[in-house]
Amino acid sequence: MRIIFSRKGFDSAAGGCPSPIIDGRPVSLPIPTRMPSALRYADLTGDYGDLVEDLTRGRIKRTASCHLDPDLNANVLVRLENWRGCLGQVAAAQSHLANNCVAKGDLFLFWGLFRPVLRQERWTYSGSREHRIFGWLQIGDIIDLGCDGSHVLRDRPWLRDHPHARDGWCQRNALYIASEQLILDGQKTSLPGWGTFRKGHRLSAGDASPSLWTVPDWLNPQRGGVGMTYHPPERWDADGGLQSAARGQEFIAEPAGSREALAWLRTLFQEAA
Repeated sequence: MRIIFSRKGFDSAAGGCPSPIIDGRPVSLPIPTRMPSALRYADLTGDYGDLVEDLTRGRIKRTASCHLDPDLNANVLVRLENWRGCLGQVAAAQSHLANNCVAKGDLFLFWGLFRPVLRQERWTYSGSREHRIFGWLQIGDIIDLGCDGSHVLRDRPWLRDHPHARDGWCQRNALYIASEQLILDGQKTSLPGWGTFRKGHRLSAGDASPSLWTVPDWLNPQRGGVGMTYHPPERWDADGGLQSAARGQEFIAEPAGSREALAWLRTLFQEAA
């Protein structure tokens, strides 16, 4: 099973600020988009409209179009029967996944830039920035959509709200649909194949720089680990640190049945929502 550390949500480039941590829980904000999308922040159930307007100080309005992807939370929209979590990917990032043979059963761990917030008269930041894992998706199916992804709705109408199931994309446009249940080491767990964490997992080592991570030994090649794409040897140190890459969305690791990696995953999923 490959593990893909997948960067998603607001950051300094997309959205211009961190996603919020509310009462300890990371809430990934969908990025604004000019690509095909039927959704606005105001269409999402919850505080998304207020959060976006307040945290960007009005630069992004609640009426702006948003790219709800990965789509992991059933409660943010009215869903059709058989809905599952899913992720769309295109262009160079999709080529990277395909070239590294990402396949059914592999596991996306979604992370992003976050910062604690408080709500008084409006939402405001109240702490330091950090990188945090906020959700997961284990691949149950991969669909090549092409430029016009709307054909997928004939068999899967529950994808009606997904931005990649529309016309207007490049040819390298793919959809990753979650498995029904999360499977670890060949054993079904009690969790679905997608979801968000209550607290998630903090990657950042401290407050100085979110991109300086503390990583487990199974991942760190300086400590016998497997490494991951986009991260050459000079980015790792023997004390368990990693200077994470500023570019790239999908960082792929192949732990190849590592018992240490499996134990790390089991600990991560113990607090899953």
